[in-house]
Amino acid sequence: MKKGLKYLLIIFVLLNLLIVLSGKSWLYKAISITYLKGHPSSYIHDFVHFPSNIIEDGIRQKWAVSDNYNTAELPDFIKSVNDSLETVAFMVIINDSIQFEKYWHGYSVDTMSNSFSMSKSWVSALIGVAIKEGKIKSVDQKVCDFLPNFCEGRNTEVTIKNLLTMSSGLNWTEDYYNPIGQTSKAYYGNNLSGLMNSLKVVETPGKVFKYHSSCTQLLTFIVEVATGKTISEYASEKLWKPMGAKHSALWNTDVEGGDEKGFCCINSNARDFARLGKLYLHQGNWNGLQILDSNYVKSATSAANLLDEKGNPNTNYGFQFWLAERQGLSIYYARGLWGQYVICIPEKNMIVVRLGRKFGKYLEDGHHEDFYAFIDAALEVKH
Repeated sequence: MKKGLKYLLIIFVLLNLLIVLSGKSWLYKAISITYLKGHPSSYIHDFVHFPSNIIEDGIRQKWAVSDNYNTAELPDFIKSVNDSLETVAFMVIINDSIQFEKYWHGYSVDTMSNSFSMSKSWVSALIGVAIKEGKIKSVDQKVCDFLPNFCEGRNTEVTIKNLLTMSSGLNWTEDYYNPIGQTSKAYYGNNLSGLMNSLKVVETPGKVFKYHSSCTQLLTFIVEVATGKTISEYASEKLWKPMGAKHSALWNTDVEGGDEKGFCCINSNARDFARLGKLYLHQGNWNGLQILDSNYVKSATSAANLLDEKGNPNTNYGFQFWLAERQGLSIYYARGLWGQYVICIPEKNMIVVRLGRKFGKYLEDGHHEDFYAFIDAALEVKH
């Protein structure tokens, strides 16, 4: 028994020594937030363990509620999906009115949860706002015009559009299950700026779609340099307040008072997340206020002229929005890890919001099985 404890102690010391010598001290934070709290990875309420900046709200604008609010029942097939994937919120908005919403696992209209990569679509919107205001010339402007510390070697080739369309050519590996990978370091680490500035272009930008969270983080820094504001401040001023969000939101940072994790981690609720869908369905106009140029909205929700990694045309991504088709309908949507969705179906003037703890099987077309199930359910709710 004593011999076993001795070996365990030696292993413990060696592991700690390895972490310290490798410079991966952020692993301590990752372990304390996940494994030591009974989670194998990130989760939708882990935001409480990270520092954050506030996206301030303003004068609330209530959502209209349909006369048929919650009169429909969810179809039977989606109930098992919601159970197995632990859906916490499901909402269907038609013609700018809430038709249906339901919450589970103690969540409510006011419960905050992590957007994960849905925040990428919000960052894209802020790029659009900055272009409309003239603070950024166009999507073709070079990244190095804003981020000189990033500007070495072939990095000078990268444009804002390359970042928006996930075609930067940077040496980034998007891996949510590698505890010592770049994505984990960005999520749990304490130096986003240093991590981004260490990246190098290794493939020609603007050719091949490769989903990189680093692209959105660089866009976040560009917004801040162009506007002279933190991205939380700019989001509050240009989106959260004009769109009348009910609550302030939190945007997690790498350290206290540090950089927002733009590639993820806006923490809000289903109704306030849905406002981005309404803005885009109305071509950037919010109740008469033109927040985004309609041409930017069109570009953001149209497929970029890129190839996938197999050399085939990529048709499922625009400017930080995913694109799909279902039941003959064209769809664009914001997507976050574990199945966070704000889905826009223009032909139906419909927004579908789903928040939850797990997502479904990843399909060869780049979407998830549950994504299609939630669309099918929403279309049935409509009837």
